[in-house]
Parts: sequence; structure tokens; C-alpha cells
Amino acid sequence: MSQEQLNTTADKTETTTTAKTLRILIVDDSATIRRSAESMLASEGCEVFTAENGFEALSKITRHHPDLIFVDIMMPRLDGYQTCAIIKNNSEFRDTPVVMLTSKDGLFDMARGRVVGSDQYLTKPFTREELLGAVKRHTAI
Repeated sequence: MSQEQLNTTADKTETTTTAKTLRILIVDDSATIRRSAESMLASEGCEVFTAENGFEALSKITRHHPDLIFVDIMMPRLDGYQTCAIIKNNSEFRDTPVVMLTSKDGLFDMARGRVVGSDQYLTKPFTREELLGAVKRHTAI
């Protein structure tokens, strides 16, 4: 093998071993949605954290510093709009992309999501391709 080929191989190995694992938080009061999304993302090598409400999500965001957050809109106590607004109003996390997950597909709902700072709106039920597409759109994978 030539020196150039050795260098190229070494560069590829270094890139592979230093690639950062994406940390993704799924916030949804439905255990089925959390498990489905977690399974889809984990199979792609992501480190996935889950929360079943906005309060739990805020704690996990502080602890794990996710690269991307998926938030359901319709949750008890602290809904997705409120959760997103709190995230986006925090200087440490405002640049973390937030994708709203919901079965509500009305124009008003999408606009409200934008007002609170969401980066994308994904309607349930979502496909594996839609979920992974959102990850690719908002992260460097």
C-alpha cells in the first residue's frame, strides 16, 4: 500500500472513531409513540432519551443536552407549545432544534408551533423515513 493510501485509510478510521453519537430526546405522553420513535432512532445509532411530559423533558434536557428534541403537543400539565417556548427562551438550549409531533395538522396549530420557536412540524402517525428525514434536516449526520 502506498503512503497516500495509508493516510486515506487512517483519515477514514479517525473520522469513524471520532464521529459523535446524536443524542435525541422524545417527549410524548404515549408510551407507544416513545417506544416506536426510540426503536427507529436507536437502530440508526442514536442515543435516545424519553420523557412522558414537559416537566420531565426539561429535567432531561438539562441533564443530557440533546442534539434534537421531538415534542408532542397534546400533553397534560405542560403541553408541547409551552415546553418548546421554555426551551427556546433558555440561552443554553435555544439553538437546539425542536420538532413538534402531533396529530393536529391545522394551519393554526402549525403557526402556533412556529410562534413558540419550533423548527419543524411532524404529523402523527409518522413514518420511519419522515422521522429520520427530520433528524437529517436538523443535525449533521
